Amino acid sequence: MAHYHIWDIGCQMNKADSERLAASLEALGHRPSPTLEGADIIVVNSCVVRQSAEERVANRLSSLKPLKQARPELVKLEPPIPYPTPPAVFVPVIHGCDNFCSYCIVPFRRGRERSRPLAEVVCEVEGLVRRGAREVTLLGQNVNAYGHDLPDHPTLAGLVAALDGIEGLARIRFLTSHPRDITPEFIEAVASLEKVCEHLSLPVQAGDDVILAAMKRGYSADWYRQLIAAIRQAIPGVALSTDVIVGFPGETEEQFGRTLALLEEIRFDVVHVAAYSPRPGTAASRLPDDVPAPVKKERLQRVEALEAGIAAEVNAALEGRTVEVLVEGRKGGKWEGRTRTNKLVFFPDPAERLGQLVMVRIEKASPWALQGKGEGVVG
Repeated sequence: MAHYHIWDIGCQMNKADSERLAASLEALGHRPSPTLEGADIIVVNSCVVRQSAEERVANRLSSLKPLKQARPELVKLEPPIPYPTPPAVFVPVIHGCDNFCSYCIVPFRRGRERSRPLAEVVCEVEGLVRRGAREVTLLGQNVNAYGHDLPDHPTLAGLVAALDGIEGLARIRFLTSHPRDITPEFIEAVASLEKVCEHLSLPVQAGDDVILAAMKRGYSADWYRQLIAAIRQAIPGVALSTDVIVGFPGETEEQFGRTLALLEEIRFDVVHVAAYSPRPGTAASRLPDDVPAPVKKERLQRVEALEAGIAAEVNAALEGRTVEVLVEGRKGGKWEGRTRTNKLVFFPDPAERLGQLVMVRIEKASPWALQGKGEGVVG
């Protein structure tokens, strides 16, 4: 038996890849090590999207060279053994992307879109549920494109409907959706299927049409607004998160102001914001990176400040309400889990609650998490 350590950086796709690799290593009889120094096998899993991530990986590999020289190790096959499955798991259903946004390297690194057969995904999720999973997040660089490349052309809505019937599965989520590929059929599936959570991640990236066109996003800011209105009409109480890039080549203060205005108008539950940096090999890397770094930083901070205020108000509305929480672990002496709308919740309870659905009365809210008191188990 050997000990392994996986160091990863990136999105949920990277996390899912790491979890699947860890499961395979444990099935071979190996065990996790909390530290690099205690590991016989070290895996470095890189984000392919950001240049800064690859630079960090290169630095990490350099620092690991002495460990590799001191402790070379081969993975040895041993009889498979059972391994625990966490309550919330990630399952990739489509790899690659066909959109070719001008700032993104994914189509060049991950390739074109390739969907997994529907029956294969259902079989995997059934197996995960048998081993203890209660929630599954379906992953893809563009998860809503699922199925278009398969012979029978299944859709994400059809896949979700098939998973909704799995006994023991409590929740279904998905990441990440390209707004342009959201269909009325998909919106109806989210609205009508019992196990599909009322939470969508819809990266807008910018609120100015000129910048959106330069990014090759394929929609306008008003079109995006209309999509959000349709979703909110069909799914009352839906939680929305988004991604924003500030300081894209050529972005003026006026254009950035339109992004701020859109964020203030839509009032997302969560906004992930990043300052633009050129990614070699992308179309945008051939544009002048003409927004100064201090301006990018200042714009990023303005988005963060705006979103902190909005999130504080949105979450404060939950104080005094009772919400369903899937317990995923313990942290700081409290149980930790998420609501159906993906709000992070902490609550104390001396009983074993891992993997359970617990009703929690929210007593205190911050922009990033909720604190509460358990009021009973529902599943």
